[in-house]
Amino acid sequence: MTDVLRHKGYSARIEFDAEDRIFFGRIAGIADGIGFHADTADGLVAAFEEAVEDYLETCAKIGKQVGVEA
Repeated sequence: MTDVLRHKGYSARIEFDAEDRIFFGRIAGIADGIGFHADTADGLVAAFEEAVEDYLETCAKIGKQVGVEA
């Protein structure tokens, strides 16, 4: 079992909020704070991948260079 998601070179560590009964995470290795959440594992994977895709699309629109920070 792993608690890290990966998509297109980006990753996120996943946590579970027992009170709200949701999974949540933040894209790691970037200066921008981009989070995502879902109430199922499949939903969480989809939310993470959508967050990465949205981040890349937004960066392209505004001309921001993308890349995972070291």
